[in-house]
Parts: sequence; structure tokens; C-alpha cells
Amino acid sequence: MKNSTVVTNFDGFLHIELKHTLLFLLCFFLLSPALGQSSNLFDTDEVIALNLRGDFKTVFKDRGEDPQYHPATLQYKSDLQTINIPIKIKTRGHFRKMSSNCKYPPILLNFKNSSIPKSSVFEGMDKVKLVTPCRGEKYVIHEYLVYKLYNLITPKSFKARLVKVVFQDTVKNKSSLPYYGIILEEEEQMAKRNLSSSLEKIGLRPESTQKADFLKMAVFEYMIGNTDWSVQYRQNIKLILSDSTSLPVTVPYDFDHAGIVRAPYAKPAPELKLSSTLHRRYRGYCMPEMNQFTAVFETFNQLKDDFYALYDGNPLLSSSYQSQTLKFLDQFYETINDPKKALKAFSYPCDRSGTGNIVIKGLKKND
Repeated sequence: MKNSTVVTNFDGFLHIELKHTLLFLLCFFLLSPALGQSSNLFDTDEVIALNLRGDFKTVFKDRGEDPQYHPATLQYKSDLQTINIPIKIKTRGHFRKMSSNCKYPPILLNFKNSSIPKSSVFEGMDKVKLVTPCRGEKYVIHEYLVYKLYNLITPKSFKARLVKVVFQDTVKNKSSLPYYGIILEEEEQMAKRNLSSSLEKIGLRPESTQKADFLKMAVFEYMIGNTDWSVQYRQNIKLILSDSTSLPVTVPYDFDHAGIVRAPYAKPAPELKLSSTLHRRYRGYCMPEMNQFTAVFETFNQLKDDFYALYDGNPLLSSSYQSQTLKFLDQFYETINDPKKALKAFSYPCDRSGTGNIVIKGLKKND
């Protein structure tokens, strides 16, 4: 969810009896058939060219609260052969779905009941998100690289594949220019890849999640300059669960409002009192003992060269963006490796007079 102007203080701990819910989810996970797409779709970083064919005038107008599915064909080439897969598509999202914000809304690709060749990289797909360009395809590439950054930190993350997509309107017989987009791994597949199942729960406090995984995620969100998330309302956060005795793990997604992406429409929620997404704010919970961050800071330091390698010399990026991003990351590393700066930044949620305890709720239903 984007443009999260609704912000509330989430007071009071919700005492959640998870025992029976967790047991049910575990049984469902163990007994249900395999879900999600074939893993080989994400085995390479090669950009795949896709042609989506359908009545896009109708599809792009259908951006209300309850958009309907429309027939379409996904076309791509494999081994010099043209593969056509009949699918259904509909608009999705919130901020980026609104025509006043973005020309192309995000699309949900529904492969259910489609006849997909067994040799296809799309074999086994069910419902998959396609991230489309909003105000310039370069921001799609920037967001794609954020997913790649988090993949380096933990396998408990969404895999992403960069695509070059053409929208071909079969009614108007007109095609768009090729644009960069992102295909995201299905939530069920991401969970199963991590021997877990998805947990649909509103109101779970961050303190009730796996601490080590949460700290990696929260420090990562700080590093990329993203404040548009919350565990309590599952705002741009998914929860996965390995078994009935463990705590849920937080998995972030939707990074276009992060400072590192530099999308022109991205703004922090006013209640956070930040003038720009380039101004970082740590939004974890209060942990006054800084030694609890030692392990996660060490992880980020070990990955520094790998992080920088994603940007330095990347032919998909402008030289100015590469330079800006490396400097932005420099500032992060200067903070985590300076005890005084780290204490100020990461103990901020302990300041009850500050904005560190504000919870992002997301868009109002009618926004």
C-alpha cells in the first residue's frame, strides 16, 4: 500500500492466542499440494521480454475498489519459439493503481486453469504480481534492485525478475513501447521455499515476531530510507510461520516509497515529520541496549561490497544515480559504525516524545 497518510498510535498489546491457529496452518501447509511457480523463473537475472495482449482500454479503466478479471494472453519467446499462455488479468494495488498517480497500474496475472507448457518458466504459476512503471521505468529498475539487496541478506525475502513488457491492445490494435517491469514471486511460494506458511494476522506487534529476522528487516528499511511499513497492519509486510512453536517472521515488499528508489511521488507520512524519503528514520521498537544490534550490523558490514556491486557500474543505471546511491549507502555505513550516531538513530523509538512509536496503517478504504 502506498501514500500512507493514515497514521495511528497502536496502543495496547493485542493478546493473541496463536496456538490453535498455528497448528491449523501447520497442518494445512503439510497436507496441501505444492503451490506457486516453478523456481527456475528466478534462477537467472536475464531480462525476459513479455507481450501482454488484451483489451487494455477496458483493463486500465477498471481501477475501482473491486476490479474484475479480464481475458488476456501472455506471449514470450523461448528457444526461438513463440509461447502463448491464456491468462486473466486485473489491476491491483492502491497508490499506483489510481490513474491520477500512474499511467500504468500494477497488474495481477492469474494463470489458474491455464494450459502452460511443462517446459515453460511459468509452469505451475497461480497468481503473480506484475509491477509496472508509474512515472518512469527507471524507478522500476531502482525498486527491483532493492529486492535484490534484501535477497543478499536473507532467503526469507521475495525473489524478483526484471522483465521488458509490451501492452498490446487487441481492440485498438495498438501497442505500447516496451517498458521495464518486475515479476514478483508468489507469497505462497516464498513461504514454502522457506519451509513455512503465510500468516494472515492484523494487530501482531513487532515484539511478537522473530527478533533476529525483524532486526535485519528494520535495519534494512532504515538503510534504504523506507518508512512506509508496519507489522501491526501488515503494511507492506508479509508474515510467514515455520511451525506452531515458533514466532512469525516479517518479510518486506513494495519499496517504491524508499529514499533509495527516489521516485518523484514518494513522500513520508506527515505525522513522521520528515521532509523527504532521503531522511532516514528507524522504525523498529525500543531497544536501549545497543549490543542487541551488534550481530545485524556485522551482517550488513559483511555484505557491504555485495551491496555496492549491485549499483557500481550497473549498465541499467545512470551514472548520476549510481553516484547518489553509493553516497546514500555511505551515510548508512557511517551511522552503523559510529557508536554515537548509531545510538541516536536506533534508540529513537525509545523517545516517547518523538515519532518513533507511530504506526503506519495504510490507505483509508475510500482513498
